[in-house]
Amino acid sequence: MKMIDLRSDTVTKPTEAMIEAMRTAPLGDDVLGDDPTVIRLEALAAAMTGKEAALLTPSGTMANLIGVLVHCGRGEEVILGNRSHTFYYEAGGISAYGGVHPHTLPNQPDGTLRLDDIENAIHPDNVHFPRTRLISLENTHNKCGGAVLKPDYLVAVGHLAARYGLAVHIDGARIFNAAVALNLDVREL
Repeated sequence: MKMIDLRSDTVTKPTEAMIEAMRTAPLGDDVLGDDPTVIRLEALAAAMTGKEAALLTPSGTMANLIGVLVHCGRGEEVILGNRSHTFYYEAGGISAYGGVHPHTLPNQPDGTLRLDDIENAIHPDNVHFPRTRLISLENTHNKCGGAVLKPDYLVAVGHLAARYGLAVHIDGARIFNAAVALNLDVREL
């Protein structure tokens, strides 16, 4: 049986047709906003996920770093799992580049964080603590065996975050895998 390796975009090999498509793609300057390939890809990604816009990043690590830094400033904190990709594999980028404090909680075997743990980890507005700004989840969860976070859990975390005025970031490197596993449109996740 032929094996298709989907562990990471860094080990997935492009087909000859993919290489040809890249070689012949129309190009432009991304800074000037005139690269038709990037514009088309970003519009497609936004439409597929039900968002008003999308941003092409060269890696999931960069996407997660941008996602955290959009919501957190220096000395502020993100609540995330101790087995999350952002914490475990991304070289401490949120701290090194953004000065953001990672407040880790134990990931459950199904990739979730306990709602009570999240709520208890939220720091009050107090000069002695980094201000909690963000809850970060991962779907599917890499170090939890590819566990898929269910929509009801995501909604519950969203409600908890809203109650405390926090944002939610989802590392969605494998969000389409989660949508297929749940037989849902990716917009629902």
